[in-house]
Amino acid sequence: MNFYLRKHLSVSLPFGVCNISNVAFRSGFSYFSTLSRDFCFESPQFVRDRIPGEQQKCLNLGRDADVNVVLARISPGNTETEVLQSLLSDPACDSIQITDYFVDRVLYRFKDDWKAALGAFRWAQSRPNYKPSPELYDKLVDILGKMKKMERMRSLIDEMHADHLISLNTMAKVMRRFAGAQEWKEAVRTFDELGKFGLEKNTESMNLLLDTLCKENRVQQAREIFYELKSHVPPNANTFNIFIHGWCKVNRVEEAYWTIQEMKGNGCCPCVISYSTIIKSYCQQFNFQKVYELLHEMQGQGCVPNVVTFTTVMCFLTKSGAFEEALKIAERMKSVGCKPDTLFYNALIHTLGMAHRLQEATHVLKVEMPRNGVQPNTSTYNTIIAMFCHHLQEERALEFLRDLESSPFCKPDVQSYFPLLKLCFRVGKTDDSLRKLVNDIVNKHHLSLDLSSYALLIHGLCRANKCEWAYIIFEDMIRQEITPRYKTCSVLLQEVKQKNMYDAADKIELFMKKMKTARTFPGN
Repeated sequence: MNFYLRKHLSVSLPFGVCNISNVAFRSGFSYFSTLSRDFCFESPQFVRDRIPGEQQKCLNLGRDADVNVVLARISPGNTETEVLQSLLSDPACDSIQITDYFVDRVLYRFKDDWKAALGAFRWAQSRPNYKPSPELYDKLVDILGKMKKMERMRSLIDEMHADHLISLNTMAKVMRRFAGAQEWKEAVRTFDELGKFGLEKNTESMNLLLDTLCKENRVQQAREIFYELKSHVPPNANTFNIFIHGWCKVNRVEEAYWTIQEMKGNGCCPCVISYSTIIKSYCQQFNFQKVYELLHEMQGQGCVPNVVTFTTVMCFLTKSGAFEEALKIAERMKSVGCKPDTLFYNALIHTLGMAHRLQEATHVLKVEMPRNGVQPNTSTYNTIIAMFCHHLQEERALEFLRDLESSPFCKPDVQSYFPLLKLCFRVGKTDDSLRKLVNDIVNKHHLSLDLSSYALLIHGLCRANKCEWAYIIFEDMIRQEITPRYKTCSVLLQEVKQKNMYDAADKIELFMKKMKTARTFPGN
């Protein structure tokens, strides 16, 4: 957030009740993202020698400065030929040392502008003593495919083939981009032509094709292709897991379960991922009878559920309101010797909070997690903070916010403050307490407001008859190139008109007209 908004933080900020789209509040506190974790693990923290780290940082900054030189020479809308000629004719570009890292950064910056990416790549190719790596060619293939420039992509593939640069990774990108462009037959044709590029039609390449089709909801077509290939390309466990995920994705969970039986018939053992994928689908249907049947079947097959499986089941039971049943999942998990992780404990704390068992939730964070050597993350504290705010226990919420601020493992994010801001409004503390919280967000922790944060401020201030300050925030939002929702603009426009703020009203109306014409308003 820039200085323009910071300098207005001395203004009292009363808030109204406002929806926050990226934080789903359940009875006043957040339902965090455990459900979409998909086998995500915490990254270990490494302690590195400071001096080499600083040297590497300076080196990368220097390389990025060269990238900025290239960016400055390319005008929006230039063709790839114009980009190439612009870079070739500029003396400043001649002094740049071309490396794979440099070209990688350039392609990243132009990942949504295929003409600039292709032109800059051709310029790098033209430099003496430099030849792009096959991985960089693959990235350019992906950019062209993403922008649906299929003929350009094919030409680049032919060029790569002539230089013996084609790998299975290259063709996987081609297949995925064709499938993503709804040209699934072209994706299949790409697989059929693997031999032309010196690649095998084997289990690995078949699985890449099947996975590509299933991810684009072409599961039936993938099955037909599989039946054609299976006589000379043997499937493996991953083949069937691809279909299990594909059937679940298109909400045909019974087909997914049948695939497990087919898997066994082909001599492949279902693994925890096979069962957990189906369990998650049954959870999404709130069909917990099937969930328990599958958990029982897993254990009967010697396939013990893992922490992801148990966390998923507990989260959906909590979402359905079956809090006590959800807490039994925690006991069931312990009974099979499955060790909890941070995301499991986050789910457990959330469930305890929903069940109004605040002391037990606090015990999990303060005692059980340290005892088991599991570190909390920001979501852990956010859940506790929101829980106490929901129960109007401001001091306890602030206590855990201070713990989060001083934690060596994690720091607050904007969501850490949402329930506290709402609580200030609920109890009428819309002066010093609220002002301090907003100041901490912006100045103490240097957190950037996102679309939902800005909406919260603007809607709340309008309801509190503080539209002057709401308009300041609106201006800052536009300066940060964050487009407000149409509803947010409408609410603010109505308020400033009532206050006879004619200049502000004119600017808002002009902005709304421009955004409506361009159809760039985010969803409401």
